[in-house]
Formats: sequence, structure tokens, C-alpha cells
Amino acid sequence: MLDISSLATETLSALSEMCSDPPMNDTPSDTIAEDFGVEMEWETLPQHLQENETFVCAIRDYTDAPWIGRRYKDSRTWRQRLRNPHANWATLIPSLVDAYLQWKSSTSHHCHCSMDELAYCANEYDFTVNTIDIFTLELSASISQSADCLSPSVALMSRGYIGNTPHQPSFAVTIRTLKLFRLLRLRKPSLSVEAFAKVPYRRSYRTILSSTFETYLTVLRAVKKRVNTALQCDTPNWRVQHACPPCSYVLANEPLLEFGRMYVFDGGNSAKQMLTPGERHAGDLCVFEDSDYLLPRTFVDGFANKVHPRSDPDLMRPTEADVVAETDDDLPVSISSQAIAAECSKNWKATASDEKKRMWNIFDETGIFLCACRHGFILWYADMVRSGELVKYPLSIIAKVLEVLESSSLGPLFKQMDCRMCVDVFHGFVHNYKCQTRHHPRGIKGAGLEDFGMAERIFSVSNALAPIIRYASTDNRHVSLDMFFKQWDAEKYLNLGTMIFNNYRQALDIITHETVMLTEAMASLGIVEGDFPLWQEEEVQYFSTLGQEPEYDVHVMVYVKLLQSLRDLECQSSTASSLFISSVPTDYQFQHSQNSYAVELSHTSKLETQWRYIAEKLDTVQCEVLAMEVKMGISRRWDAAKLEPPRPTLEWSKVSHYQFLDEFTLLCNTRQDIYDKPWAKPAIHETMCQHQCIQRAHKEILRCNVEIRRLHSAILDEQRHFKKVIGELEAAGSPLLVVVQEATKICTLVDRQLLVCITQVYSLPGFTGNPSPGIREGTVAEEDPVNDDLEPHSDNEADALEEDDLRTDIGTVVEYISDLAHTST
Repeated sequence: MLDISSLATETLSALSEMCSDPPMNDTPSDTIAEDFGVEMEWETLPQHLQENETFVCAIRDYTDAPWIGRRYKDSRTWRQRLRNPHANWATLIPSLVDAYLQWKSSTSHHCHCSMDELAYCANEYDFTVNTIDIFTLELSASISQSADCLSPSVALMSRGYIGNTPHQPSFAVTIRTLKLFRLLRLRKPSLSVEAFAKVPYRRSYRTILSSTFETYLTVLRAVKKRVNTALQCDTPNWRVQHACPPCSYVLANEPLLEFGRMYVFDGGNSAKQMLTPGERHAGDLCVFEDSDYLLPRTFVDGFANKVHPRSDPDLMRPTEADVVAETDDDLPVSISSQAIAAECSKNWKATASDEKKRMWNIFDETGIFLCACRHGFILWYADMVRSGELVKYPLSIIAKVLEVLESSSLGPLFKQMDCRMCVDVFHGFVHNYKCQTRHHPRGIKGAGLEDFGMAERIFSVSNALAPIIRYASTDNRHVSLDMFFKQWDAEKYLNLGTMIFNNYRQALDIITHETVMLTEAMASLGIVEGDFPLWQEEEVQYFSTLGQEPEYDVHVMVYVKLLQSLRDLECQSSTASSLFISSVPTDYQFQHSQNSYAVELSHTSKLETQWRYIAEKLDTVQCEVLAMEVKMGISRRWDAAKLEPPRPTLEWSKVSHYQFLDEFTLLCNTRQDIYDKPWAKPAIHETMCQHQCIQRAHKEILRCNVEIRRLHSAILDEQRHFKKVIGELEAAGSPLLVVVQEATKICTLVDRQLLVCITQVYSLPGFTGNPSPGIREGTVAEEDPVNDDLEPHSDNEADALEEDDLRTDIGTVVEYISDLAHTST
């Protein structure tokens, strides 16, 4: 209990006023004194302390804790206290959206009513509410409410405020303040509500900002749904099918690509969420269902048992059906991709058996597993629930990509659509070389210069979310991830033109400079263009069969083993024959009654049996050797001692001092000796890599030609569609007109920047594509011209377009920061 017995009566009275309930529940001063069990004298606060708001708030916060036990005790559980506001807000969301659209359409955001003008309010439903406005620093506002208004929160929304509770708000935050926090959060994901509430700091501001910001995001998502409906962008999977024009906007009569789309997927562990400790249950049971990025757990779990467990050694061992000739990238390979992957995956933690992929029990979601296209647009992500990177996560994403949500087997459809897997460049170089020859992007025709490292870049940026979502509820965690992915996609769309321009210029530089160096190297090494595919095929063939016994050597090995058995049996037969013959006595005479011979008869019989047994085995092996020699056409029996050239003998005295494998000369004299192979020589191998890089650069130019034309055509078609929709909304007088115009204006500004980059690509000296827009496959050409507003502007002109809109807000923020500086001094 706080001891305030030494305070004067006026001071205790001031504390009582600051800590008391509303006026209708004021506690008399004598009751307060009785609560503390002391006789108190009241003292009036000095004038300079009464005007010091920081001091008054600090005293209020300090004395609130010991007196809170005297107030009404709320018997509701924390889950009930969270569930009821969500349910109340849900019934008001349609009305709040309408009020938000009304506010956006109005010219004035809110009216100002002083306390003296409060008596002149038009009706009894008007009210005054405490406000938080970081731009104007106003502490209260008078709100006019009609008699048929569902809630004061709806009236607040129509005036540019959002209340902290659905029906009886005590505080309201301006939409401009919440918009500023949202924009800051998009640019800096680690910015928390607590950090934003410190400007200026109030302990209760954190809760107010958190609740109002959640409502603000809900309203924005509802408005976005209406805008998408007006723009005809609300069909299922519309975002995935249209977010990336270079991938999805296929044009008629365009060149065919080896791979229509290229995706990356990987798992990241930074987006963890803590598990509710002990026997406690989560209070916030809300489920965020407005995201089209997240794959539901039920859908992901449907692929949990689609593959055999990795722990079964029989399934990992390649069978005779695996060792078949396959053609991939026009290169014959004698072992399947499954066998190669099984051998290479032994060195990787992510490819271990599911039994080994455990995670600490303190986390509920241990990260996310996401998929993105080569341009960086997020397709989907799945929560990794109390596990590592299980097989069900990539399988569920592949199923979603292939649009076979109810298929039980993805393999046949995957092959039917000519899909294939690969590893990214970053991880690919640490795989064994056998795996690189088949799955490294450098050796895949049609991959171009793509490094498939987009997932690592996404996780590198999303790491900033970790401090915000680690202890957040499941609902808030998914909301934060959804905000981040939407902002990421918006930035990637803005940088599409720059990305294609840089890729095109990089490919041109490789072709221009590397071709000259390759020509000189080929001339100095005596290489012709036709040697590269032959050597590459021979290299792949060698590494594919490395460690396996060739089929034609099986008979040779059997013949050699028979010769070894024949040699051993000849020695054993000679020894047995000598022992049997030496057992004959020197004074042997054929006499049946000689006792001495009868005594040795048992030993002699054993020697005879052994000799006959070895002789029979020798005859059998000799017959097998003769049969093999006849079948293999060997006219002269092989002799290891007569090898040309003769092989040196390994001696332990020398072998025990070897330190490196290259000291074992025996390894150099095998059937797989590649010292004389041209592709094994460093200079020629480097030339092969250089030639391969040039070929991939040509493929990259072909893909960039297709992608830049798709992007150009998509922009023009989009602007025609915007013009048509806005005309229909204007004719109908729709309340969505303002928000649709705002959304299309942002898209138009972005499209202008993209057109600048597209023009730069068309102006490159080595550009070989079609600089004119095309017609989307399955549509007809439209003659409606695009607005002149879409003409490309330079960066300076585009910045000037936005300067007028931002000048007022920036000036207000600067003025506010200046006031803070004066106050602190």
C-alpha cells in the first residue's frame, strides 16, 4: 500500500480527483481517507504543476495501481473481453465502410466545435470525444450524430475518426494519424504500436491505437473488396493469375519459351510465433480469413501422407527401373533424378527424414514456407506448424500452382505439364557435382540467367517482422504478414521495368564481352563449336555412372573371379595331392595284415577325401572358365602378372605415409581415368563454362523480349479498363467513385514509371524484340486509345506530380516535430 500520509489535504484531494471514477461515481474525500486508513489534510497543487500535463499524467499512472482494487471488478475472462468487441465491430463494418466512403467523398474531413459552441448543437445525439491527432494535436472534437445512426462509431467514421470501442467510444483517432502509422509500418515493418504511441506517450494510447488500427485495417480491406468488385478483379485466384504480367499476360503469336513460368519456394524460420505456455489457453481466438496469400492448415495437412517416409532404406535404394536412359535437356543420363537426389540429400538438413525435423516446443508456428515467381511476386505461403520443412509444404504449393486441389497424385500431372525441379544458384554449388549436372540452373536450357534466389531475398527483408509477430496472436501475426506481402508485391510491380532492363543489359554485356574472350580461347585451344555439346554430354554421362559397375564389365568380373578361384584351387589341389602321396610309407608293401598301415588308415582316408573334393571343384571351375572363354571369345587366358604396362605393387611401408588421395597411383590406373579427357582439363572446362554462360544469356534475352512486351501490353489494356470502369461509375453516381479513382491514380503513376523503363529497354542497342504492344491471347484488339495521362514521364516529373499532395502533410509533421523540440528545451 502506498504511504501518502505525509501529503497535505489539498494534494490528496487533487490525487483523488485524478484517480476517481467519472463524476457520477465520485468518492467523497472522507471515504478516500478511510480507504488509506489515515487522517489526511488536503492541499491544492501549485499552479505550475496544474499546468504541467506530464506531471499530472505521471501522478495518475503512479497512483492508479493501488486504488484499482476499489473499482468495479470485471468478472469476464480475457477471451470474452476480446470476443465481444470483435463481434460488435463485425455488425458495424458495412456501415463503417459506407461512412468511410462518405468521408472520402466529402471535401472537409471534420468540423471544429469549441466548448462554447457546444450548447448550440442541433440535436441531443451530438457528443464530444477525446481525440488523438498527430497532425493538429487537437485533444477533443464535437461530433454530430443523426437519430438513425447505428452507433457513435459510425458518426465518428463519417467525420474522419475511428473510435476505440464499437458503441461507447471514449477516445477517437483520426484516420490521417492511422494512415500515417500504416504507411510507416509498410516502409518499416518492425515499427510497433508501442513505438508509435510514444509520440506523445500515454500508457492508454497503446491500447487505443492498437484497437483503432485493427478496425482501420478491417475497413480498408472491406473497401478494397468493393473496389476489386467494381474493377472486376474479384474472381477466385485473380491476384495469382494477374499480379505478375510478365509471367501471366500471355500474348498471341509470341515466341515459345522452354518454361512458361519459373517459381521458387523455400522455408524461413524468422516468422516464428510463441506457443501459449503451460496450461494457459489463447485469449484471442480470431481467425484472419481475408488473406489470399495463406494456405489453410487443413489444405496443407492433406499432403502429409503423399510420399513414402525417407527412413525406409529400400525406398532410397535405386532399383533396376531407376537405372534407365532418360533425356533431359538433350543429354542422355543413365540414372534417374530420384536416385541422384537421394544420394545428394544425405548432406542436407532440410531433406532429412520427417522424424528428424523437430522444433522446440516453445513455438507454435516455426516459420513460413512460401512460393514466389522469378520476379518476386508472392503466390502463397503456409505456416510451418511445430516442425521443420516437411514434404507436405512444397507439395501443397505445387498442387496449388497446378490447380489440382483434389488430386491424389501430383506426379503424372507434373510430368504432363513439362515441369521440372532445380536448385538455386546459391545452394546449387554446394551440391555434389552429379546433382549440379542435372539440377543446377547453369545447366538447364531455358532458365536463362535466373539464379532462383528470390526466396532468400524475401526472407532477408521479412526478418524485420520478427520482433512484431513473435509474441503476437495468430490473428495479428497473419495480418502483419498480409500487410508485408502486399507491400512487397507493390514494390516488386514498381520495379518490374527496372528488373527486366537490368537483366537485358546484363545479358547483352555477357554476349558482347564473353564472346570475344571465348573466340580467342577456342582458337588457342584448337576447339570448334561442335565440341562443346559432345564434351558436355560425355561429362554428364561420366558423373551419372560414377560409382556404378558398367553392364559390360559384369561378365569380365565373373571371369576374373573364376580365374582367381581356379588359381586358388590349383594350389590347393597341388597341396592336397602332395599330402596324400606323402602319406604313403617308404617301405610300403601290399600286405593286408600289416598292423602299422591299419593304424594310419583313418588319416590317409581324410587326405584322400580332401584331395578328391578339391579335384572335383577344380574340374568344375575349369569347365566354367572354358565356357566363359568360349562365350567371350578369349583365345589366350588372362594373366594379371603380364599386364601392359605392369602395375606397381602397393607396399604398406609406403601407403602408411600417404597424406592425399592423389598419391595413390592405383586410383589413376582405372577404367574411369579422366586425365586424358578434354573436358577434365582446367582450361577447356573453363571455356565450356564460358560457352554455357553465353548460351544462357541468349535465352535470357529471348525471355526478356517476351516479358517486356507482355508488361507493355498489360499496362495499356489496364488503363483502357480503368477508363471504362470510371466512366460507368460516374454515370451511375456510385459512392465508390472516389476510392476507385484514388486506386487507379496510384496505378497510373506506377505505370508511368514502368513505361519509362520499357522505353529504355526498347532503346538498348542490342534489343531484338518487338517494341509494339500485342494482343492478349483469347481476346480481340480494342481501338479505344489510352489517355494521354499515361505518357511516360521522367523521374523528376513523376515526383513533381506527388509533391503537391504531400506538401501539406509534410509541413504539418515538420511543424509538430519543431513544437516537440521547443517543448523539450
